[in-house]
Amino acid sequence: MVEIRTLTGSDIDALAEVHVRTWRSAYAGIVPAEVLDALDPAVFAERRRSRPVLPGAVTLVADDGGTIVGFTSFGPGRVDEAGGDEDDRSAGELYAIYVDPGHQRAGAGKLLLAAAMDGLAKAGFSEMRLWVFTENHPARLFYERFGLAPNGERNYYTPSGSTAKLPEIRYAVRL
Repeated sequence: MVEIRTLTGSDIDALAEVHVRTWRSAYAGIVPAEVLDALDPAVFAERRRSRPVLPGAVTLVADDGGTIVGFTSFGPGRVDEAGGDEDDRSAGELYAIYVDPGHQRAGAGKLLLAAAMDGLAKAGFSEMRLWVFTENHPARLFYERFGLAPNGERNYYTPSGSTAKLPEIRYAVRL
């Protein structure tokens, strides 16, 4: 049975493995192949260990009998050139949600998304926002099943080490 719990230091390597496998699976045909091929779980893990955590950010893992099968990160909406509104502190953001390809469609994603929405609501946010690649139709359908919808904002994401400009669309839902 999948348990949703807070990330611990001992989970980071497994989380990084899930992150890379999921990127390679979910973003094949969207993100340039050379970017996906260059992904390294050790680099992801080191980045997670060394970067300061945004105040108020939370990472939860989906633990299936001691195996990390997914994770989500969420917290205050980021303010940046990508459509963040520094005057709107009522919106929280889903920074990431990934479920290992071998464990998708078994309920972990639903549990992670519900936990993120609940966590943001309990933190006082009245809305959850997220960015999703425009061409990531499976993810968009997943979000729409939970009441999220495009809010009209668009952006471009450029992966590290690439010049590709990948279109994104922002989704939102009232909490």
